[in-house]
Amino acid sequence: MKQKPDPRASDPRTPAPFVLGRARFEQISAVEGISTAPETARMFADFDRTGADAQQRRALVLAKFRRTA
Repeated sequence: MKQKPDPRASDPRTPAPFVLGRARFEQISAVEGISTAPETARMFADFDRTGADAQQRRALVLAKFRRTA
């Protein structure tokens, strides 16, 4: 998969992208009344323990929740 070029490369005044961490995301979700299921929290803890990178995490999540026709 081809990666998008960095928009900051052409214009140094462009701010860096904002990344929302898991802890902050959970706090915001709690305000909205949304909570992480225990099974999902275990899955994310497994990702952290095994050191899975973003691509591996996406593949594992897709494999787990992919619908079979």
